[in-house]
Amino acid sequence: MTENKSTKLLSWNVNGLRAARKKGFDDFLAEQAPDVLCLQETKISDDLIEQFTFEGYPYLYWNCAEKKGYSGTAILSKTEPISVRQGIGIAKHENEGRVLTAEFPDYFLVTVYTPNSQNHDENKRPRRLDYRTLEWEPDFLTYLKSLETEKPVVLCGDLNVAHQEIDLANPATNRRNAGFTDEERGCFASLLDAGFVDTFRELHPDVRDAYSWWSYRAGARQRNIGWRIDYFCISQALQAKLVDARILSDVLGSDHCPVQLCIAK
Repeated sequence: MTENKSTKLLSWNVNGLRAARKKGFDDFLAEQAPDVLCLQETKISDDLIEQFTFEGYPYLYWNCAEKKGYSGTAILSKTEPISVRQGIGIAKHENEGRVLTAEFPDYFLVTVYTPNSQNHDENKRPRRLDYRTLEWEPDFLTYLKSLETEKPVVLCGDLNVAHQEIDLANPATNRRNAGFTDEERGCFASLLDAGFVDTFRELHPDVRDAYSWWSYRAGARQRNIGWRIDYFCISQALQAKLVDARILSDVLGSDHCPVQLCIAK
């Protein structure tokens, strides 16, 4: 399928947009020229957003965390969405800027920066695991399914979970660590059971050593000791339009790399 017959979507946890711009973000954007780019962990506050413009992307939307320099999501689009909404409509989840939804004619595009379950507490459990898996995940899935009653959904972002052992370099030593607990993996399985398709695994079911995040420590990226925790998932209704899904692992500028989805117009 030729490129002009598909829509190119990119998602990237930039780990600070200001820092990423100092590391070639704008050149990356010009080179890749996606129709829409979704960002996570922008670390931009509401008082700073007017400082940002991006050539070729007149439509720019933000959901900023109340805490400065923390979390946050954004969407850059070449075309104007029908509507844009911040959050998922539940107050206890709304102060960290984690979800942004843009409605396009054929689908809702939802970008998410899923809460990290964080380091272990005194009980040797990730500190935020219960909030993440018992509160956030069920409420977020309910939100996605509510959107699906209107039109299909494209979900992208840093989901902070490696679903299967194939999705991280060292599964055996990470079984109880944030991002690879049984509880988090179970929540991702529930997303798939609810009718969403992991596009990368749909097209590349057996590909190994394909990661989207690497620790800054111990030369992990150079040695490709990573995790696949950034995703594009789509409603089953869009599965026939799936053209391409890939991980742009050569793109630097963050501890994550971008992921890409192309769907037929």
